[in-house]
Parts: sequence; structure tokens; C-alpha cells
Amino acid sequence: MPGGKVMSGKSSSGKSTKDVKHVVAAFKALSNETRLGIFEKIRLGRAKASLNQEIRPSVCNVASNFDISLSTISHHIKELRNADLVRCERQGQTIL
Repeated sequence: MPGGKVMSGKSSSGKSTKDVKHVVAAFKALSNETRLGIFEKIRLGRAKASLNQEIRPSVCNVASNFDISLSTISHHIKELRNADLVRCERQGQTIL
């Protein structure tokens, strides 16, 4: 594997190129300190939500933990979604 590139459909560990790309995308998304914090808040909120369906983290709830604009939070969440690390759903005007 010269230069760290996968030469065929499988990497040296036996993972497919698609799997490796997915892991790389996840690490890239989580390499930003703020994004990692947002991911952690969402993860912890989802854990609480599994105990009580009424408590689900909304974008506004997550944003209240950070001193950055709501549009910046939304951008970070979009990057986490693109890396398949979080899923969002809309309920009325609220995004969960």
C-alpha cells in the first residue's frame, strides 16, 4: 500500500475501500474540536432520550451549550450528518 493508498477494493486489513472511506470521513468530521463537542452533546442527549422519548436533543438545545452562532452549529451538524455520524428529523419547526 504505497503512500497509504488502497490499491484494490480491499485494504491491507481486509476492509473494503468503502468502509475505509467511511471511517476516514468520520475521523475527519470529529477532528474539529467544536464538532466533537457537538457530537458528544448529541450523543449524551440521545442516551437520555432512549430512557424518555419526550427528551430529545434539538439543534437549539445543543447550541445553548456553545458560544457560537446557530448557523455555525447547523453547519457543524451538517458535517456530522454527511459523515453518517448523526441523523436529524424535523418536527414542525424543530430539528431533532
